[in-house]
Amino acid sequence: MKILYAIQGTGNGHISRAKEIVPLLQQYGELDILVSGTQADITLQQEVKYQFHGFSFVFGKKGGVDHWKSYQLMNLRRFWKDMRSIPLNDYDLIINDFEPLTAWACKLQGKRSVSLSHQAAFISDKTPRPLKKGLYAEWILKYYAPTTDHVGFHFQPYDDFIYTPVIRSEIRALNPKNFGHYTVYLPAVDDKILVKYLHLFPKVRWHVFSKHQKTPYQYANVWVKPITNNDYNKSLENCEGLLTGGGFEGPAEALYLGKKVLLVPMKYQFEQECNAEAARLMGVPVVNDINKKFVSYLDTWIKEDFKIKVDFPNQTAAIVEKVVNTYRQ
Repeated sequence: MKILYAIQGTGNGHISRAKEIVPLLQQYGELDILVSGTQADITLQQEVKYQFHGFSFVFGKKGGVDHWKSYQLMNLRRFWKDMRSIPLNDYDLIINDFEPLTAWACKLQGKRSVSLSHQAAFISDKTPRPLKKGLYAEWILKYYAPTTDHVGFHFQPYDDFIYTPVIRSEIRALNPKNFGHYTVYLPAVDDKILVKYLHLFPKVRWHVFSKHQKTPYQYANVWVKPITNNDYNKSLENCEGLLTGGGFEGPAEALYLGKKVLLVPMKYQFEQECNAEAARLMGVPVVNDINKKFVSYLDTWIKEDFKIKVDFPNQTAAIVEKVVNTYRQ
């Protein structure tokens, strides 16, 4: 059997999940990997057969997306050309992790494809949303990478096709301890803005991992460094808590390790707002902006015990087996 696994390359979550799923898929046949998009800080060990520009958003420095740079990256003519170049007829099973080129190629050619992604969870109305509905954002989630079938991941199994998060083996293998520091990963916020607030807590050590900084530096009690997988994992393993955005995999890994989490979802990013609402319902504190009030929220989070017990069993192999046996062409 020939399998095509198409992965979104924007952000780290999709690639992180793929690192677990790829070796499992390789057990069932010949696997080709397709990645489109940019902005990921980690890579796969396995060969990527198709690497495309795709559609990506660019992280800004003020808490949201840099819309101008994201617009500049768009190239519809290239998207159409790349989409038509994918040899879909070569494959018996097409799996998609929120990757638009393959999804739309399958849709236009009437091919079956299955979402295996966090975004697939939003097909269900049972998945938490914020009180303020985002109709346009819902439309994007539905049609950005449309597929015929759906297998989703979220903090809880809100529906019968939704499973708890895929936790990387390297995270499951960690031996978490508490050395007292706090790990920070807010890719849409300039590290200089973060330092401005974090240094106000002189008794706390902060490890800030920044997409905007290539050279590590220290300011008082704040250490800022570029993102590397090993450094981040080590910091997370031994931290008191994680201050991060409204993504999915990062908070899920921290919760799995028994760390307390504070979420600051990206501005005007509906998926992160949905994640933040789901986390809030579980008891995770959420802050919507980094401003003067942020100091008070941060002080409360540092002083209080916000640790939440979760059950994220290792069921990835069983899920992949079910996908392979159910959705092949």
